[in-house]
Amino acid sequence: MTDDEDTLRYDRMVEAALRGVVREAVQEVIEEGELPGDHHFYITFITDYPGVKIPAYLRDRYPGEMTIVLQYQFYDLEVDEDKMAVTLSFNNVPERLEIPLSAITIFADPSVNFALQFQPMGDDGEADFPDPGDDDDTPPTGTDDKGDKKTGEVVSLDKFRKK
Repeated sequence: MTDDEDTLRYDRMVEAALRGVVREAVQEVIEEGELPGDHHFYITFITDYPGVKIPAYLRDRYPGEMTIVLQYQFYDLEVDEDKMAVTLSFNNVPERLEIPLSAITIFADPSVNFALQFQPMGDDGEADFPDPGDDDDTPPTGTDDKGDKKTGEVVSLDKFRKK
């Protein structure tokens, strides 16, 4: 047995449970037909994650991550065990987005000061956490708009909080 098999991975269990919160929140909106009260969702996801289906021009414009807002004008919202889909308007052009729940990195509802931040998920649906004995503290890298390498950055959720 490997060390991973000898350890209960609570980190992965918590990630899966919290992604269930996202799924349930979206499902409630579908059942109600709209977001209640002042609720609105900010959903940030990895644009090049396997299974993400967005138009090429959006992937080019938002390499790495993209944030969408579900508030007033969204259509055909769907969610299942593994993914969500929604139609949004970009420059008055409706576009269908399909986002695996495992591609979501941030889910926030600023109207009630609620936010979840997720670890990236692996292709197997497991949270892509470093192994418990892994000493690699190298920050994740990506590319900026010019194609230059950049290190990961910390995203503050303060902008989503009510003042």
